[in-house]
Amino acid sequence: MQFDLSVLLPHLDVLRDGAVLTAQACALALVGSVVTGALVAMASTSASKPLRRAADIYVDIFRNVPFIVQMFFFYFGLPVLGLYIDAFTTGVVALSIAGGAFTSNVIRSGILAIDPGVIEAAQVFGLHKRTVFLKIVMPVALRTSIRPLGAVLVNLILTSSILSTITLNELTGSAKIVASDTFRPFEVYFVLLVVYAALTWSVSLAIGALHRRLNRDIVEVVS
Repeated sequence: MQFDLSVLLPHLDVLRDGAVLTAQACALALVGSVVTGALVAMASTSASKPLRRAADIYVDIFRNVPFIVQMFFFYFGLPVLGLYIDAFTTGVVALSIAGGAFTSNVIRSGILAIDPGVIEAAQVFGLHKRTVFLKIVMPVALRTSIRPLGAVLVNLILTSSILSTITLNELTGSAKIVASDTFRPFEVYFVLLVVYAALTWSVSLAIGALHRRLNRDIVEVVS
């Protein structure tokens, strides 16, 4: 069979819609992952032992259980309890919770890397501990964690391909539809491979540029 990408031209709108759905799900999941991860990181670095223990349990569960199992639990398991969530929302929630487990460790590392002297100096000026944490600690931790958070985003993009197993026609799901309609799986999945590679490469470049921009003042001070 001759390699011919032109057979996909009538189906580009399906692949485009799938790519848009993937982008939307990943963007929302990134926000959800950062918010969840920040809350868990705050709990894991708090003075409360129960909060630290709860954060450790959360991270252990969602880092060590396959994502597809988590997603099936939300999509097929929760309806048994009377909780019905559509496929898109389920995918975003599952990605956010799973991504939050990884993001929490990234943000936690950023928090622990902050010089204690900075926190002590802020408290000397009479700032409340909560204000110091929200206005100084978290912004600095997030800025220094840009690169690892970018790796989490790339992982979310790659993991989002599993959402097709719950009938969500994101990029991979759309590719399956086109492959079954055209009977040209080689061309379809070749394009899918290229699109995912280009997407993750672009995100990596953007994250690298953002990291350099946000930390430019630090580099200038050191030099």
